[in-house]
Amino acid sequence: MSTTEPGDPVTVIGLGPMGQAISRILHDAGHPVTVWNRTAARADALVEAGATRAPDPASALAAAELVLLSLTEYQAMYDILGDATSALAGRTLVNISSDTPDRTAEAAEWATRHGARFVAGGIMVPPPMLGTGAAYAYYSGDRTAFTRWEHVLRLIGAPRYLGEDPRLAQLLYLANLDVFLATTASLLHAAALARAFGVPAEAVVPDLVEHIGTIPAILGSATDFAAQLDNGTFGDPRSVIMMGATADHVAIATAAAGVHPGLPAAVKELYDAAIAGGHGSVFEVMKAD
Repeated sequence: MSTTEPGDPVTVIGLGPMGQAISRILHDAGHPVTVWNRTAARADALVEAGATRAPDPASALAAAELVLLSLTEYQAMYDILGDATSALAGRTLVNISSDTPDRTAEAAEWATRHGARFVAGGIMVPPPMLGTGAAYAYYSGDRTAFTRWEHVLRLIGAPRYLGEDPRLAQLLYLANLDVFLATTASLLHAAALARAFGVPAEAVVPDLVEHIGTIPAILGSATDFAAQLDNGTFGDPRSVIMMGATADHVAIATAAAGVHPGLPAAVKELYDAAIAGGHGSVFEVMKAD
């Protein structure tokens, strides 16, 4: 199999903001880009810029060996390609859609049964940041396919290949989004709590964002923090008791202010369980083992 060179054709299926941004980047880098989307009008601007609109999924698959799937979830892949499986042989599917690790493994098996190579991807920046020095993405799955197309994927963002297990890229993507979603939710909840007391967001959000920035220093080096989690030495039962009391105060204040109680209630539940178990951190309550 020849080494990837600029100019190799690429197909992009799914033209939400991410798919459109990827299509533009690849087209601007000199790759002939074929696009397909269930709502055909989403391809109009790309076609005007020089991309080719495929009339159907089978034609989209036939247009390129490398096929990027940018969809809401993996079920959409089956919905779109289910009637075009005869065109999958010899293709490499790089699916950057979000789903669970187990569903990702099932998708890899499905693609392999139909003669395609499969690489799972998780892009870790929003569309406007694609193609910049800050962009990166996790990939896992077929190593040969990843190596073959790494230079194309690098145009989107720095690729971080995690291994043959297709679940790994999805797992790291979800782990990062777990942090993002929880952090964003806590920031919004804190702003809502302040607002309930007449304090506008503009007065409190700068301090909240600054506080988020201090968390790495509080935890220490990432390497040491991770080692403590792995060997069970992170935390202190006395700190858990103190933080548990604070979690209780946040929950009480939230209820009294009429702010949605879900987030602080969940945090309080974790601390209550950690205190009851005599643990040094809520990690001991969270982990599966």
